[in-house]
Formats: sequence, C-alpha cells, structure tokens
Amino acid sequence: MSLTSYVTLGRSGLRVSPFTLGTMTFGEDLGWGASPEESAKILVAYLDQGGNSVDTANVYTNGHAEVIVGDYLASRPTVRDQIVLGTKFFWNLRPGDPNGGGPGRKAVIQQLENSLRRLRTDYVDIYWLHNFDPVTPVEETLRVLDDLVTAGKVRYVGFSDVPAWATAEAATIARFRGWAPIIALQLEYNLLERTSEGELIPMAQSMGMGVMPWGPLRSGFLSGKYSSTATGPVDTARAGFAGVPGPTEYLVIDLVNEIAAETGASPAAVALAWVQAQPGITSTVIGARRMDQFEANLSALDLTLDQAHEARLTSASAPHLNFPAENNGAMARIARNGGTTVDGVPTPAPPRLFQGTHIY
Repeated sequence: MSLTSYVTLGRSGLRVSPFTLGTMTFGEDLGWGASPEESAKILVAYLDQGGNSVDTANVYTNGHAEVIVGDYLASRPTVRDQIVLGTKFFWNLRPGDPNGGGPGRKAVIQQLENSLRRLRTDYVDIYWLHNFDPVTPVEETLRVLDDLVTAGKVRYVGFSDVPAWATAEAATIARFRGWAPIIALQLEYNLLERTSEGELIPMAQSMGMGVMPWGPLRSGFLSGKYSSTATGPVDTARAGFAGVPGPTEYLVIDLVNEIAAETGASPAAVALAWVQAQPGITSTVIGARRMDQFEANLSALDLTLDQAHEARLTSASAPHLNFPAENNGAMARIARNGGTTVDGVPTPAPPRLFQGTHIY
C-alpha cells in the first residue's frame, strides 16, 4: 500500500490517502512542536510521496499550524487544488469574546474567515466541528455549515469528538432537510483507546460516514519509546498530555514491541497497521515532530499484520464497552444459536458489521 492508494471518505465522492497528515505538532508556540522549517519539510515529504490529505485546526499552536500550511500553499499555488485540506472550528482564540468560539452562526463564520486568512486559501475541503456543545441548537450549526457549502467556502462537513447520539441526530436532521451531510468522523482510536467500538464506529458504518482516527500512537505510548522494562527518561513531548502508561497499558505496549521485533517493523508501524486494518477505518491521522518520526510512521504502509499477530493485539487490548454493546453482542449470539424459528426454518445470521472482540 502507498499514500496513493486513495480511498473514498464516507458516502461522498472525496478520495483521500490512507494516512492523513496531522499538523497538531506544527509550530513551537506551546513548547513541544516542530519548528516551521521542520514542519514544512514533513509536509513536503508527505506530498512528494503522493499524500493528498492534510488536517489542521484553528486551535493548533494557537493558529500557527494553519499559518505554516498556508505559507507553503502560497509558495506552491498549483498544490492547493490537488490536496484535501481540512481544518476545524470550536475553540475560542479571542479571549473575552463570548462569540469567539463554539458552533453558533456568528462564531462559525468568523472562525472560518480567520482560518481561510491563515491558510491563504478561499475554501477548505472539510470543515470539522471540533467538539460537542450541548447549548447551541444543532440546527443552527448545520444550517450555517450548509450555507458555507453553498457559498463555496466549504466543500464537505465532518464531526470530531462528538458523541454518537448527537452525531446521529445531526446527520438525520441534515438528511431530512437536504443540508450538507456529515461525511466523516474524527475520533481517538488506538490499541489503548478502543471504546469507540461501542457506538461511534458502528454508527459511522451504518450511516455511511468515514472514520479518521487521531492519536493512533496514544501520544507516543505505542511508538516504541516505552516498555515495562525500560528505565530512565523518555524522549517524548506529548502535546500537552501528562502521565505515563499504567500496568494494564504496559501489557499492550510490551506486546506491540514484541510483535515489532518478530516482524522486523517499528512498534509505531505495528500500532498504525493495526488501526488502519480495522473495519470502518478510512484514513488514519499521523503526526510527527521530526522527520525520522514521520518516516517511521509512514513505514506502516509497507506492513500487513498476519492473522495471528492481529488477533494477539486485538485480544490483549480488548476494551470494556458501555452498556448495551457487550450485552447486545452476547444476546445476539445466544439468539442466533438458540435453535430454529417456530416454523422450523432457521433464520440467517445478520452480516458482521465489526470484527472486534466485543462487537457482533
């Protein structure tokens, strides 16, 4: 597989690379990111290898990530229309302004205008709602997004880090009112965080949404830097996330390192290959602070885990899911194996939507 093995994102005509370049690490403003020069090198390396999907957000390094991407696009004007450029709105970058962030009409429009200015473009391909707001009516958010699509400033709409019930409600409203559909989700998904298997991923599969996981290496926990037997400091900057792996997490981390040794691949490649191979996953967001990290992540394109390795990883990382996911799975198995119907004719089993440990 390569970055040019383009896949369709959800129920749309938009095609993206199997790995999307995330830019949360672009800019040193918060003390842990890459310099503008190193960021540009990573972006060029991704595009030169055929990658076409770039993801950013207005809040990344307080807008600097968008500026870095925009500066590159301005220097290569022919590149803009060849890439799928996504950015996000929600976080308030204007302290003291109660309408500086969030998903209300006034806030969405000004956030997009500011992102377009920083990105030095007149449209974005995917505009992502970056979080859930229980106060703003979802109809208001959906209608302004539809207006922006009609105006040509946005091509497609996505939701990031929004509960399944709220996403399903929004998608249903948009469909019935003929507004721009939600074509994809962004969510954290990795071998140490699989609870999206309970509702978000099955919902996306059922409603025709692509899934774009972020954090596939769990902020470096699965990159090979950690081991239960390692001592001493770890060379990592975890994008503002604190903490170290716990005992249960080390069981998975050690297994990733073990399979990496067996396959001759890097631990990062093993973790990324597992994520990308899961049902429902369209394009995985990868990020890096240095070129060597980017190259290690990209090597996952050359790795296909065999059935035994994938089964070991899936079993070791099996999550405990919220009710009723596990109950539904258990009851469905009992019902399907309980005998025939009253007329003596066996009922065929429904298709398997998800092949994880807990989903039937």
